[in-house]
Amino acid sequence: MSKQRKAVSLISGGLDSLLATKVIQEQGIHVEGINFFTGFCVEGHTHAIRKKDQSKEKRNNALWVAEKLGIKLHIIDVIEEYKPILFNPKHGYGAHLNPCLDCKIFMVKKAQEWIVENGFDFIITGEVIGQRPMSQRKETMPIIANESGADDLLLRPLCAQNLPETKAEREGWVKRDELFGFSGRSRKPQMALAKQFGFEDYAQPAGGCCFLTDATYSHKLADLWQARGHKEYEMDDIMLLKVGRHLRLSPDFKVIISREQGEGNFMQGYRKQFISLKTTSHAGPLALIDGRVSEADIELAARLIARYSQGRAEEQVELEVRQLSGETRLIKVKPMLAHEIPKAWII
Repeated sequence: MSKQRKAVSLISGGLDSLLATKVIQEQGIHVEGINFFTGFCVEGHTHAIRKKDQSKEKRNNALWVAEKLGIKLHIIDVIEEYKPILFNPKHGYGAHLNPCLDCKIFMVKKAQEWIVENGFDFIITGEVIGQRPMSQRKETMPIIANESGADDLLLRPLCAQNLPETKAEREGWVKRDELFGFSGRSRKPQMALAKQFGFEDYAQPAGGCCFLTDATYSHKLADLWQARGHKEYEMDDIMLLKVGRHLRLSPDFKVIISREQGEGNFMQGYRKQFISLKTTSHAGPLALIDGRVSEADIELAARLIARYSQGRAEEQVELEVRQLSGETRLIKVKPMLAHEIPKAWII
């Protein structure tokens, strides 16, 4: 009997990794999934926080894919290991702060280490030539394979027919003519294949599953780095950049203002880490102050927060100021007018 070959598949939770894995499963290969958690993944965060998104299903798409395929999924925390990739990517950033090519090399390298440690034979990714402008071009495919150390143990089932044979194909572990030659940005071939396999309700393609590809998020992260004078961050920083309005009133501090009830509820968990303000005379948002502030700064922030409350048209709005010590006090301020909020404040 021939040896049962085993592959590990990089599972993002998107359609491509779902299909790539299924294609290899169909050839009798034992496949397990691997998902690297950097902290910047979109899914399972904003949807679960915002009240306006409460009708959306709160699911982790990588786990959903694993369930649909009937495979074991290994979720690996790489938050700390990922930082050097983000801070100083060898191949640079994409349109925003997304180090896509370096990120893919990093993840394939981690997968290569994993298969050596666990006795697996090769690696699967859902990459398609021409799908992503930075990391999925024909000229970058060899770079990923070479710099990760995976070399010809890296198989891309959805576009394999457009690439040189890998070891899995040469050794007869998989049949090349049962792989695909997809290319370009159109998802129609993948959607047709998904229909053929009977997959429905998969994550809709929407430019990637990483916040670093988002212009607004990247701008907030760049502002955080500039204000602190270094590029370090903690998980709390990553999470807070995903919620609220961020306004930098001075180089020394910014204000994070909840936009709706779900965000306000989420931000309650950070009141012991930041000075917080909440309107008491009128319905309004919760706000956190990140940075060093004087009494005049707190009053300025209070006027701004009052502007976003139901008392914006009143002469005075009362707010509760909560210090890091837990001590609270009430202040009354005149809400800012719209024209008093400089555009430069908005991050």
